Amino acid sequence: MASPHATTCPPGSRASFSRRVLRWFDRHGRKDLPWQTDSTAYRVWVSEIMLQQTQVATVIPYFDRFVRCFPDVCDLADAPLDEVLHLWSGLGYYARARNLHTAARRIRDEFGGKFPREFAAVASLPGIGRSTAGAILSLALGQRRAILDGNVKRVLARFHRIEGWPGQSAVLKRLWACAEALTPAERVAEYNQAMMDLGALVCRRGQPDCRACPLAQDCQAHQAGCETFCPAPRPRRELPVRRVQMLILQNERGEVYLRQRPPAGVWGGLWSFPELDVRADVAAWSRVELGYAVSVNGTWSRVRHTFSHFHLDIMPVRARVTEHCAPAVLEAPGEVWYNPQQPDHRGLAAPVQRLLGRLNAPGDEQGGL
Repeated sequence: MASPHATTCPPGSRASFSRRVLRWFDRHGRKDLPWQTDSTAYRVWVSEIMLQQTQVATVIPYFDRFVRCFPDVCDLADAPLDEVLHLWSGLGYYARARNLHTAARRIRDEFGGKFPREFAAVASLPGIGRSTAGAILSLALGQRRAILDGNVKRVLARFHRIEGWPGQSAVLKRLWACAEALTPAERVAEYNQAMMDLGALVCRRGQPDCRACPLAQDCQAHQAGCETFCPAPRPRRELPVRRVQMLILQNERGEVYLRQRPPAGVWGGLWSFPELDVRADVAAWSRVELGYAVSVNGTWSRVRHTFSHFHLDIMPVRARVTEHCAPAVLEAPGEVWYNPQQPDHRGLAAPVQRLLGRLNAPGDEQGGL
């Protein structure tokens, strides 16, 4: 719930607010990020999608590799999804990569390969919401558009002492009203970058550096001594645990059997080990589901991978093929015998990459098959 003491307008003038923010940015803001050196709409778009729920330091090497491989939107649109997911591997939240690829194809087919300049058109693209559309159009094209990413929410919530979790519709509505009112008409790209930098570098979640903040004098949360409690965090909930076996099946050449996951859902479109119920008998399941008789060589210790809404506990089971039980096709669509010694451009889930790395690592207690 918003504090009864909160106001919808800053104590000082709106012009004073933006002047202080921009003055701070001129001295301390980030101006040499890779997407700032050539801030086309395409490059800003890619960076904004990567930066969703991911730190700048983590994103930079991924961004550099991505735009080196796909220099413009048509290069991205024309690429196979597998290649896009491969470059995204390890960055997480893979729906972002799938949406980026789908949006690039829409831009190619519906907008002649030119990134749209109208807010409604940009916001209609997959994976782009109100704040991301505003960021692209302001940072790349200088349009007066408000933004409200996690860092900006924190700055505004503290400045106005808007309490409550920003995921609540009433709180979010107030924050958007503040963001719209305070965004200046001039130097909007620098102002929006400054607000993101201020939240990331000074108005931090756990340890805000109020002495370095240009807004501290009028910040209502600072005056009340409640900076660390504002805004409220997402209500905590116990994450459920899902348990599966993952079959690390190798053939006589040491290649590993992988399956491509369905386009939607967890790790959509990525390649992974076959997954089966923790109670299933691996040998019987493999004969029926894969058409292979296998010899089980033991298990590795449990691997936990945490998603935003559940924990996944993986029990890796190692096995080798002893017989082909079904006639057939060596590699059907959606399956592959993958050589971990000569990896190709294929999107792999992060736990799958780590487990593949263990197969021939020194000290592997199971050894090669």
